[in-house]
Amino acid sequence: MNKGISSVPINLRIYSPHVLSLTLIDLPGITKVPVGDQPPDIEQQIRDMIMQFISRENCLILAVTPANTDLANSDALKLAKEVDPQGLRTIGVITKLDLMDEGTDAREVLENKLLPLRRGYIGVVNRSQKDIDGKKDIKAALLAERKFFLSHPSYRHMADRMGTPYLQKVLNQQLTNHIRDTLPAFRSKLQSQLLSIEHEVEVYKNFRPEDPTRKTKALLQMVQQFSVDFEKRIEGSGDQVDTLELSGGAKINRIFHERFPFELVKMEFNEKELRREISYAIKNIHGIRTGLFTPDMAFEAIVKKQIVKLKGPCLKSVDLVMQELINTVKKCTKKLATYPRLCEETERIVAGYIREREEKTKDQMLLLIDIQVSYINTNHEDFIGFANAQQRSSQVNKSAVGNQPQVIRKGWLTINNIGIMKGGSKEYWFVLTAESLSWYKDDEEKEKKYMLPLDNLKVRDVEKSFMSSKHIFALFNTEQRNVYKDYRFLELACDSQEEVDSWKASLLRAGVYPDKSSGSNKTETEENGQADNFSMDPQLERQVETIRNLVDSYMSIINKCIRDLIPKTIMHLMINNVKEFINAELLAHLYSSEDQNTLMEESAEQAQRRDETLCMYQALQEALAIIGDISTSTVSTPAPPPVDDSWLQQARRSPPPSPSTPRRPTLNNPPTRPLSGRGPAPAIPSPGPQSGAPPVPFRPGALPPFPSAEGHGGPPQVPSRPSRAPPSVPRRADADGSSSRPDSPPLLLDL
Repeated sequence: MNKGISSVPINLRIYSPHVLSLTLIDLPGITKVPVGDQPPDIEQQIRDMIMQFISRENCLILAVTPANTDLANSDALKLAKEVDPQGLRTIGVITKLDLMDEGTDAREVLENKLLPLRRGYIGVVNRSQKDIDGKKDIKAALLAERKFFLSHPSYRHMADRMGTPYLQKVLNQQLTNHIRDTLPAFRSKLQSQLLSIEHEVEVYKNFRPEDPTRKTKALLQMVQQFSVDFEKRIEGSGDQVDTLELSGGAKINRIFHERFPFELVKMEFNEKELRREISYAIKNIHGIRTGLFTPDMAFEAIVKKQIVKLKGPCLKSVDLVMQELINTVKKCTKKLATYPRLCEETERIVAGYIREREEKTKDQMLLLIDIQVSYINTNHEDFIGFANAQQRSSQVNKSAVGNQPQVIRKGWLTINNIGIMKGGSKEYWFVLTAESLSWYKDDEEKEKKYMLPLDNLKVRDVEKSFMSSKHIFALFNTEQRNVYKDYRFLELACDSQEEVDSWKASLLRAGVYPDKSSGSNKTETEENGQADNFSMDPQLERQVETIRNLVDSYMSIINKCIRDLIPKTIMHLMINNVKEFINAELLAHLYSSEDQNTLMEESAEQAQRRDETLCMYQALQEALAIIGDISTSTVSTPAPPPVDDSWLQQARRSPPPSPSTPRRPTLNNPPTRPLSGRGPAPAIPSPGPQSGAPPVPFRPGALPPFPSAEGHGGPPQVPSRPSRAPPSVPRRADADGSSSRPDSPPLLLDL
């Protein structure tokens, strides 16, 4: 509301045949002390705002500094040096040359001798506040500026390189250089844009609104294009490759050969549940009798139940393929967006047909599964048979002589009751074979810790402790011997109950049975109310293992058959049928759905896009022609050589005396030389860097010299002058010597 700042620019556009086509950004000066409603960090905020603009590579920086202040302390030059260390974008501008004290001038600065910049300095004389109040126009101000430089003895020899018109000329040359440098890239960009819309323009060139057959031709072309696109996306082609994700035929192929087999495997292995079902089937078939032989009816019952479970994955694969076909249709109809009604009707008709085929395909799937259930072919050449199943069952408990023991399971387990004094439980890599349980330091199985034989071992449940989050089971010896070292039990812990059950099922296959005594004390944990531990005598376990092997063998045959038949069924009943429908019947369905004129009604957006594309094409051609003329008629000037601008880095650490006060030789006062080691400087220094007052020329009878400050031996300082300015000159400093306005801002030209 008062003196606050905002980084949002205030835009002012000036139109005139006599000005350059440039953007001038007038940035605020850096305020050192907050005034009004400015925040305490106003200096940093303004600095950040300035850096945001001057960091642009396509900006020229006009570092404006008043002639009656110390040039070495110019914030504008310091900031310009930070973003433009080579000095290629920085032009020094010296103002208020007419307000310098008599006997002083800025000749050496403007000649780029005192504190040089790569692009030098340009002096200007603007209107004073009195001139502005007196309605002095710009033309008169330019004439007065020209007269000042021609009549001033220090500047008349370089009057042609001073003033606002010369500054305009320099900036115009820089604009020309910038255009010349950017022309090749700009021309390439325009040509690439032209090529990108040429194909579309060719289509529009053949557009004839008055042609009566236009809509019929367009409809035939659109349907034909849709058919070709759909087939290419399903069958695969080189001209429409999606590099972001799988789609179309590739996605369906993945469903056939990755997703569907995975669904089959996922439901195939549930060891604990399957063994329980086999056990119950055997017992229920025997009834009250004690069976001596393994009943084949148990095998059939289990196999049929497993085959019926395949219906879920089969139906799911049909759903996935149907969804991908509909997605493919939606992608293909994007080219029909020119005619919204045609696009909508095509999508509706094809999607409806796909859903019809989905129902027929699902019926065929269920029929295939029912066919497999209706007859269990135990004479299949790949079926292992009863004798082989029994032999494999006996090999689980004892390994063949001279062969490696069969590995049943591997995985991480925590030994819960060993090493309590050494930090508690520890995790090991366990390997379960048909003969032993071994554990290693890690899964590389290089360092074996122990091998425990499975003879006379049984499994017992251990109640989960209050403080532990793990689920525990224990191994113990039925002959009351120690299992491991001095331990009667070996407590093993898992992260979940499912993992415990899985390990117990694996131990069961290795011949390590649950302890019967623990079954009476164990509460029923399953949701269906059935006990987890059921009676498993060795004879029953052998029968379960035999049926398990038979089921494994037969289900592998069924899975192989299903994995082969399901993709073929989907391909025949869905995908090929949909392709034939699009090729042969889609056009007839479109004609029968709606009137041709309604279908081929063009969208307003498409008409607008056609007009914009044609206009853009014409504009790009004109732009390339103009660039061709510019590139042959403009002459660029090389950048000036680098200069020694080390004074800019030293300005803040040890500010030299003001470069803007070189005295002209006067009577009885020879000209002074720069001090060695500090760069050029006049004999009489200006006030300190915090003072905004102009330097005071030496006059006879001045005040006696002051003692050096704090014993540093520096030259005597001249106190600030009181603010007694003439009426026509703006006030430069307050009575206390502080500047009455922020430092002069750097100006930028955004090319």
